[in-house]
Amino acid sequence: MKFGFDVDDTLINLREYAFHYYKKQLGQEVEIDVFHSLDRVEIHEAFGMTDKEGKEMWNQSLDYIYYTDCPAYPGAVEVLQQLDAEGHEIYYITARPATHGEDTKAWLKKQGFPLRDDHFHCGMKDDEKVQVIESLGLDYYFDDKPEVLQTLVHDGLNVFVKDQSYNRHLDLPRFHDWAQLHELIKKEIE
Repeated sequence: MKFGFDVDDTLINLREYAFHYYKKQLGQEVEIDVFHSLDRVEIHEAFGMTDKEGKEMWNQSLDYIYYTDCPAYPGAVEVLQQLDAEGHEIYYITARPATHGEDTKAWLKKQGFPLRDDHFHCGMKDDEKVQVIESLGLDYYFDDKPEVLQTLVHDGLNVFVKDQSYNRHLDLPRFHDWAQLHELIKKEIE
């Protein structure tokens, strides 16, 4: 089987990691409940920033957020390692800027994610991401972003959403944690 995974906020807890980084950088004490109630991907509103200010802060913070200690979701590495050991193909499809492609691959490998260079796709806008996903002929795809997921629901592709506060309006199979997803995958492929 062919499995495709988004990286940020599907495999790794990037937004929450960035939220804590913003708190420290801005010297603001914002409760985690505020983060968990955001209804969009961007986190800057929790800190009173405009979209422009938020984009600037995000872009200035990318190296730190992407390559320091951002944690994988518990069980994510193990589930992908298990799928790889069972002979399934694993693809990574991320909208991270292309300039971060090689460093992102190295970081994922360092975390223990099984990754073949030719199974890594990076540096695309959402509509381009959908085209890449469709061109790969995946059996399963996992993501958190509504703009991507809503366009992928068609015959032949099983789409799962990583539960986040901004995607709860989607009526798609979802998972809250990787242990739960591992059980769903085992049932699906048996």
